[in-house]
Amino acid sequence: MFVRAYLRASTSEQDAQRARVSLEAFAAERGLHVASWYVENESGSKLARPELFRLLRDAHPGDVLLVEQVDRLSRLTAQDWEKLKAEIGARSVRVVALDLPTSWTMVATSTDAFTVRMFEAVNSMMLDVLAAVSRKDYEDRRRRQQQGQAQAKAEGRYKGRPEDTKRNATIADMLARGMSWTRVQDATGCSRATVAKIAARAKMSVPA
Repeated sequence: MFVRAYLRASTSEQDAQRARVSLEAFAAERGLHVASWYVENESGSKLARPELFRLLRDAHPGDVLLVEQVDRLSRLTAQDWEKLKAEIGARSVRVVALDLPTSWTMVATSTDAFTVRMFEAVNSMMLDVLAAVSRKDYEDRRRRQQQGQAQAKAEGRYKGRPEDTKRNATIADMLARGMSWTRVQDATGCSRATVAKIAARAKMSVPA
C-alpha cells in the first residue's frame, strides 16, 4: 500500500508542514509508511493546485491520499468538487482523512471485501458532506471579513495587510534573472497569485 500525504496551507504566512507529525503518527499506528509528501501554499477554494494534481498524476490504483482534514483537500464549489472527485475516482485513489473515521478502513489490511465496499460508499457520502461544510465555512468567513473591511473603510480604519517588501523584492529579483514562476514559488513559498502580481507590477514576462 503506497501512502501519499498532502499538506496544504492557504498562504505563505501559514505553515503547510504543521500537520506532518499527526499524519506520520496516524500511519505509524497502522504499520504504514508515508512514501511521498506533497506540500503547497494554495487556497483550498481553488481547483488549480499544482502539488495536489502532481500527487494524482504520480498515484497508482489503490494508493492512499492522506490528509489531516477534508478542508485541506477541498473548500471548492460544488462544481469544482465534482471535478476533483472525478479525477480522484479515475485514478482509483483512496482518500483518508484524520477527521473522517469512516475513511480509516481504507488503510485496514484485514477488512473483508463487503465491508470495504460498504465503507467506500459511506466514505464517499461523508466526503461530500464535509466538503460542502468546508465550502460553507469558507464563504461565511469571507463574508464576515468583507463586512468587517467595509465597516472599517467606512470608519477610515482599514489599511489592508502590510506588504512584505523584503520578500517581494526578492521575488522581483528572481524574475528579473529569468527564473520561472514555479522555481520562484518553490524558493520563497509564496503563492502563484503573488508572483503574478509582482511580475505584472514590474511589467515582466517570464515563462511559467
